[in-house]
Amino acid sequence: MKTSKFSDSQILAILKQAEAGAPVPELCREHGMSSATFYKWRAKFGGMDASMMARLKELETENARLKKMYAEERLKAEILKEAIEKKLVKPSRRRELAQKAVQNHSIAIKLACSLFGISETCYRYQAKLSDENALIADWLLWLTTNHRSWGFGMCFYFLRNVKRFGWNHKRVLRIYRELELNLRIKPKKRLKRDKPEALAVPESINQCWSMDFMHDQLVDGRSFRLLNIIDDFNREGLAIEVDFSLPAERVVRTLNQVIEWRGKPRQIRSDNGPEYISALLAEWAEKRDVELKFIQPGNPQQNAYVERYNRTVRYEWLNQYLFSSIAEVQDHATEWLWFYNNERPNKAIGGIPPKYKQALITQPSTFSVN
Repeated sequence: MKTSKFSDSQILAILKQAEAGAPVPELCREHGMSSATFYKWRAKFGGMDASMMARLKELETENARLKKMYAEERLKAEILKEAIEKKLVKPSRRRELAQKAVQNHSIAIKLACSLFGISETCYRYQAKLSDENALIADWLLWLTTNHRSWGFGMCFYFLRNVKRFGWNHKRVLRIYRELELNLRIKPKKRLKRDKPEALAVPESINQCWSMDFMHDQLVDGRSFRLLNIIDDFNREGLAIEVDFSLPAERVVRTLNQVIEWRGKPRQIRSDNGPEYISALLAEWAEKRDVELKFIQPGNPQQNAYVERYNRTVRYEWLNQYLFSSIAEVQDHATEWLWFYNNERPNKAIGGIPPKYKQALITQPSTFSVN
């Protein structure tokens, strides 16, 4: 507030001179003020003595202080209203909101720090990023670029269990979120249904295999089929056979090729497709002393291991490429199957690749996973 060059006693003396009959223009010229100032004084202080005038000044000062306090509290309420829906647990988050409040509302740093419960040291703190953070970011960008269907869990399992980095999962997750690599989760309509019986968990390799067919198309529109065979124990992919047609003879030939290096299974689980219920496969199983287990029609959940494997094949491999020939599909299938068995973490077996679980069983003294 601009202060007057006249004291309270001088103002009262001038007003008394006017009351005594002195002309206003002469008073203004004598004291070097405008007539507007005189009439303003008379409207404000006319009929007052010195004590009343001092009291009026005190009330004006108190009123200005209260107005300023009200304005500050109202500004605080507006700032807090903007941040009320945001979590203020972490100091870094509170520091960010305080900096936005200073920038957007032009308030003092001290007021912003008091409002969000942080110190001025915290407000001015700048994080020193480690060189390892840049390395983690590079790995995450590489993984999500080359494996677009992988979320944080798969990326972390790959870095920890395959590449053997010792980074804490909270640190990797923080960088993963800062890079905004989160997968969009499409909501699903949940249907109420009876809980199916849980599949038996094999206790060793070659106890039970599962097999199933998949379909896809080449770029020219021709359809081809894939025969997937896995071991239920460690979810290891045993074969991906690709061709335009895969009759029962090809199924038997593929099983014989796998048995040559893997050994024969006790059981093989499949659906009721014509290739599986054929007399040729039944005769082969009888000669090999292998039990064929068929699921109930319309219940693919009874063959859930290979069905889940099919989803991985579809989203992480087939949907990522356009193929022009069967030979190209088979080459990609061989390459991807090696990656799936040796490097891709599998959440169903603890976030390690299938080969790692087999090594844990066969060589427990020389193999360990951090």
